[in-house]
Amino acid sequence: MEEEKKKFKPFISASEFLPEFSLRAIIMGAIFGIIFGAASVYLGLKIGLTVSASIPIAVLAISVFKKLGNASILESNIVQTIGSAGESVAAGVVFTVPALLFLSGGQDYFHYFQIFVLALSGGILGVLFMVPLRRSLIVKEHGNLPYPEGTACADVLIAGEKGGKLAQKVYYGLGIAFLYKLFMSIMGLWKDTPQYLFNNKSVLPNAAVSGEITPELLGVGYIIGPKISGIMVAGGVLSSLVLIPLITMLGAGLTTVFPPETTQLISQMSADDIWDHYIRYIGAGAVTFGGIMTLIKTFPTIISAFRDSFRDLRKKDNTAETQSRTEKDIPLIYVLIGSVILIAFMAFIPNVLPAKGGSAILSSIMIVVFGFFFVTVSSRIVGLIGSSSNPISGMTIATLMATALIFVGIGWTGDAYQPIALVVGSIVCIASANAGATSQDLKTGYILGATPIKQQLGLIIGVLASTIAIGFTLTLLEHNIGIVTKTVAHKHPLPAPQAVLMATIIKGLLSHNLPWGLVLIGMGISAVMELCDVSSLAFAVGAYLPLSSTTPIFVGGVVKWLVDKKNKSKEAESDIGPGALFSSGLIAGGAITGIIISVLMGTAAETDKDGNIKTSVIEWLNNHIGGSIGDKLANLFGNGIAEWADLWAFGVFTMLAFILYKFATSKQEEKL
Repeated sequence: MEEEKKKFKPFISASEFLPEFSLRAIIMGAIFGIIFGAASVYLGLKIGLTVSASIPIAVLAISVFKKLGNASILESNIVQTIGSAGESVAAGVVFTVPALLFLSGGQDYFHYFQIFVLALSGGILGVLFMVPLRRSLIVKEHGNLPYPEGTACADVLIAGEKGGKLAQKVYYGLGIAFLYKLFMSIMGLWKDTPQYLFNNKSVLPNAAVSGEITPELLGVGYIIGPKISGIMVAGGVLSSLVLIPLITMLGAGLTTVFPPETTQLISQMSADDIWDHYIRYIGAGAVTFGGIMTLIKTFPTIISAFRDSFRDLRKKDNTAETQSRTEKDIPLIYVLIGSVILIAFMAFIPNVLPAKGGSAILSSIMIVVFGFFFVTVSSRIVGLIGSSSNPISGMTIATLMATALIFVGIGWTGDAYQPIALVVGSIVCIASANAGATSQDLKTGYILGATPIKQQLGLIIGVLASTIAIGFTLTLLEHNIGIVTKTVAHKHPLPAPQAVLMATIIKGLLSHNLPWGLVLIGMGISAVMELCDVSSLAFAVGAYLPLSSTTPIFVGGVVKWLVDKKNKSKEAESDIGPGALFSSGLIAGGAITGIIISVLMGTAAETDKDGNIKTSVIEWLNNHIGGSIGDKLANLFGNGIAEWADLWAFGVFTMLAFILYKFATSKQEEKL
């Protein structure tokens, strides 16, 4: 391994000192971190997953620096390093923190400052815990751990030294996504969710075929590819077209309620009711089993990572290496001091987190133990299979189950301990997610010849900048659109599937009222998938999400399949191909426009005498613009146009998919 290390030469040698940690790079990175962090919050609440932002940020950084004047490759690397922290921290936050809304007493802690503290603490711990692991996992394992996104990002930055126009694909995606959602969601030119519903007396009672035809979901499907998107939509088909109709048919003749429901007969339930009372628990069991199986499969990797990491920490031969620019890390003493300060802050500052006294100390200990453990696991796993496949939800489930079982063992089973268990899991989740992204960034820097300590400081700045926006975005979306719970004001809330799963696990374990029969059925479904050599976690997430979310993802995967087929190779397009970059633009543009729409929903166009919102800006625009356009169409085609609304919406989405296909199959620029 040492011999391979000596042979490796970075793109910029250690003896060269180029501009790197410049003010303009820091500011630009922080701006991109805020933008992609906010977009990731929206995407994570919508479909329960996010996508890596490093490559599109690297491409955008290159293009912006070309306009500003000469910039070094190391400056562009700092931009993507700082910016990428936003996506990873956002993923950890939206997977866990919204669960506070569904835990006893947790609503009191779902406020901006608490979210800020959780995100900041978890994000910085993810960076600090990775510092002592860098030499072991990034340097010494350079030939064994490819870190695919980190290596691809280095390729982007190296190619960017030649200049070019590939970044235009990202901008095109941003613009088209903005216009698409403007026409759809504000002007009302077509429905956002075309569907076909079967009534509860039909041959397939309560079944539904639907699709939330947004550009961001189409882009996600293209990036994750046909295999994973196909598995996800298969899970959605099982829930919407098999389990819900089956439960409806079997329950039609019941004259008593069927547990866990206590008041409503199945014959009186809609498809949404059946999902809420039964499918949710089946899906939770399926995701739990899938996450645990993912961890079991990586257990040899976990053992190897810990063995190598602790062996490296015991060695005392790094003095000479740290004199080199490309080997300077944050000193270990500062890592320890920073970690202790963060833990003490969370444990002992009053009115910040739900834990107090002995529970605060125990929670802090569990955060350190589970955090360092899963940071190591996360870094090693993303080194092999990439950040997009990192089983963060599985690690969080394992943390929550271990925490809840420890609480049960010492008698802490009251409702007051539910938010405490969630806090432990959320900080570990955020730290693990950010550690995976940090590893990819450090790999990029190692290939380029960046200065590690400057990247590590940049990541901390990225965490701080993005965390400010993440808390604001999360509370904004909860206030204006809603999360999970349907109300008069929130008719189409964001489903937040991962967070609901975490809340279900905590409440069930601490309250001893989890409907284990339904949970075990879900586990059995995932077990069948594993025995069929199918990704049980992807299938389970699909079963847990509404079919309307997985259908457009599947369409994106089909477009990717068609592009690969035309190119005669499944590996024909790289992560910096035109289709991938255009899809990244669709994702960012669609998510950001969704946030803008949320702001418009919470802004008053008309108020009542008490100053409350009578008509929001978005409603005013729909009434005065969308309505008039709808009237004109009705006058032109007749009132029967409404009968074709679903088909018209599907046709527009098909046009968007065709545009993606054309961009993906366009002649790829050799230069960036």
